[in-house]
Amino acid sequence: MSADCDVAVPLRQEGARLSGGGGVTRETAGALGPGGNGTGSSSAGRMSTSPEDPTLERHFKGHRDTVTSIDFSTNMKQLATGSMDCCVMIWNLKPQMRAYRFVGHKDAVLSVQFSPSGHLLASASRDKTVRLWVPSVKGESTVLKAHTGTIRSVQFSRDGQSLVTASDDKTIKVWTVHRQKFLFSLTQHINWVRCAKFSPDGRLIVSASDDKTIKIWDKATRECIHSFYEHGGFVNYVDFHPNGTCIAAAGADSTVKLWDIRTNKLLQHYRVHSAVVNSLSFHPNGNYLITASNDSTLKILDLLEGKLLYTLHGHQGPASCVVFSGAGDFFASGGSDEQVMVWKTNFDAADYGEMLKNQSQPMTVNCRLKNCDGPSWLPDDTTKSLAVETVLETNVLDTGSTNLNQQKNDSNNILASDEKPIPHLSQFHQQEGNGIPSALASTLEHIVGQLDVLTQTVTILEQRLTLTEDKLREYLDKQQTS
Repeated sequence: MSADCDVAVPLRQEGARLSGGGGVTRETAGALGPGGNGTGSSSAGRMSTSPEDPTLERHFKGHRDTVTSIDFSTNMKQLATGSMDCCVMIWNLKPQMRAYRFVGHKDAVLSVQFSPSGHLLASASRDKTVRLWVPSVKGESTVLKAHTGTIRSVQFSRDGQSLVTASDDKTIKVWTVHRQKFLFSLTQHINWVRCAKFSPDGRLIVSASDDKTIKIWDKATRECIHSFYEHGGFVNYVDFHPNGTCIAAAGADSTVKLWDIRTNKLLQHYRVHSAVVNSLSFHPNGNYLITASNDSTLKILDLLEGKLLYTLHGHQGPASCVVFSGAGDFFASGGSDEQVMVWKTNFDAADYGEMLKNQSQPMTVNCRLKNCDGPSWLPDDTTKSLAVETVLETNVLDTGSTNLNQQKNDSNNILASDEKPIPHLSQFHQQEGNGIPSALASTLEHIVGQLDVLTQTVTILEQRLTLTEDKLREYLDKQQTS
């Protein structure tokens, strides 16, 4: 274990909102039981749109290789991604804010997760280390030399006190976060361990391995209390249901399975993908599961009805990772196309019974990106000579701001911070007759005016910084040509 201070590279992040993004096609699929087989065909059915359909809100381009992992911060102000390009990136979800690339890992970053408090970000890499980053401009990190093989998974416990890691050295390891000290190993797997997760209460750990088993461990006794044998192939990803009573597994055999860990019985078996399933995430309310696959699609499953709800097309190639936000009103995905996409859930805000009444069949949402060539990178030999790598990217296309809670059903607003929006001035004058003194209303109006001035000042500073970067690029280009 050692402490590093790595430079966080500032970027002007690209963020585009796509309204609608394409058609919605109803498909045919039935409820699934333990041996069920559900399929969906996007060519069948009729086109339709609905306010309850998921919508692609923003996309980001900045990685130079496959995006392998993704996570929202608790306060919904940041989105973290890891990539095969060896970098961790922090995307600010507030428009006009800058993104940062954290450079430090020597090989592909395969897993990232924010701590419950949002004060730390953990990343796991092929370089056999875990880094704990402070997600700020300084980009400081602490290094845990954790395993003797590639580390494929890292996760914080819900209380933020522990870390669990999974590695190609066939072990699962548990660490303390405060002192970054190793606690113990779990060692019964006989092949690579691809994923390990804490249960919501922190008492259990689930792990998935290339030995075709999924194991449930008791954290206190460090014993394996049950093994599920997956004869169809190995499992890429596994996680606990929010209530902790069952687990879901994403399989290399293109299936998704759910087991009850109290009875050790298979609950549901979905065959909705046509290729390897790489990742999955439970909606916080436990009623939905989203999956990402090499067939380039995301699938949203209704766990109460046991059926496919939506197929989402957006990535131009394998979809490698997906995760719901803490409140479930957004989800994000990454893929081999180097794209990071932020989607608005929408369907979880609708009345559940009414939605099922109106939608007896799953639907396909097509959200193809247009004119998304990403940033123009400086030449590699130029960036090597810089202490801080400067990258020119396209400015954010949308500058609007919205409150994620109060504007939950407004799919025409771009995803932004979770701060309260500034009330319109007319609201103060309306309330004045209800007992608010005119002096207070005047003061509040002045504050709002000052905030507007501050916002304009920040925008001007951003524009000046952009001009400075452009001039720096021109200077470096001249230096290189001379």
